[in-house]
Amino acid sequence: MDIPSAKIAVVGSGAVGCYYGGLLARSGADVHFLMRSDLKAVRENGLTIRTMGKTLSVTGIQAAASTDEIGPCDLVIIALKATANAMLLEAIPPLLKPDTALLTLQNGLGNEEFLAAHWGEDRVMGALCFVCLNRIAPGVIEHFDHGSISIGELRRPAGDRLRAVADAFRRAGVDANPVENLVTERWRKLLWNIPFNGLSIAANGATVADVLADDGLRKLARDLMTEVLEAAARLGHEIPAAFADFQIERSFSMGAYQPSSMIDWSHRRPVEVEAIWGEPWRQGVAAGAAMPRLEMLYRLLIHAVRPV
Repeated sequence: MDIPSAKIAVVGSGAVGCYYGGLLARSGADVHFLMRSDLKAVRENGLTIRTMGKTLSVTGIQAAASTDEIGPCDLVIIALKATANAMLLEAIPPLLKPDTALLTLQNGLGNEEFLAAHWGEDRVMGALCFVCLNRIAPGVIEHFDHGSISIGELRRPAGDRLRAVADAFRRAGVDANPVENLVTERWRKLLWNIPFNGLSIAANGATVADVLADDGLRKLARDLMTEVLEAAARLGHEIPAAFADFQIERSFSMGAYQPSSMIDWSHRRPVEVEAIWGEPWRQGVAAGAAMPRLEMLYRLLIHAVRPV
């Protein structure tokens, strides 16, 4: 894939889609954003990314109200919540050419398999975004910490296409790393998402700093990580226990960061309960792992996110 001349679509222009898509556009890539509520603001004012004491303004944004308006692309970046996957059944087809690649930035397990089932495994790549950011106003993204991504092919080792996409992100200023086993990387990210996103809701809106400051919650977060490590290992994804300790330590720099699932919950928006907690629990238990804490958290979250 010749990324410098590629046409790229971003489907799901929330915090993640606007941040990474905005950086790609700022670097000169031909990026087209599918937008709904932010469409007018972004067409008038572009994107604003506030990052590490700087403000980046990305003007001339190509924003559209439908994928029919965008048309066929070389690369489609999917940054929707997993709860909205059904809308991809209508959104993706107008973007496809015979060799269009699909790159999902979504959280949890099962998203690559969803794309493969509908549009073919050969198209599908996935990326893990290790980043703290929120959309704070239409077209305005606040970046708090981190920002690297790990990119892998679905059930295939890294190849030229994957490396070309990683190079494009690097040119945009993103620390992008090709990985050989995408599913292993998914479990590595779940090691943080399961405890911190989940406990932020279960503890009634706790920030990362709140979880770390409470001895009981911090221990519970680490115990949940132990269960995730066991499940991953039983499924063939060996992750060193030291990586869990590293994830705890690196979280202190996030301060009072509000995890994305907690923000969705607080605004009564759908939360990715099945992708982040349900599917890992089901896969882990089926492989023989003991996951009582994750099961309890999963069942609490099912009820916590129900509409009232």
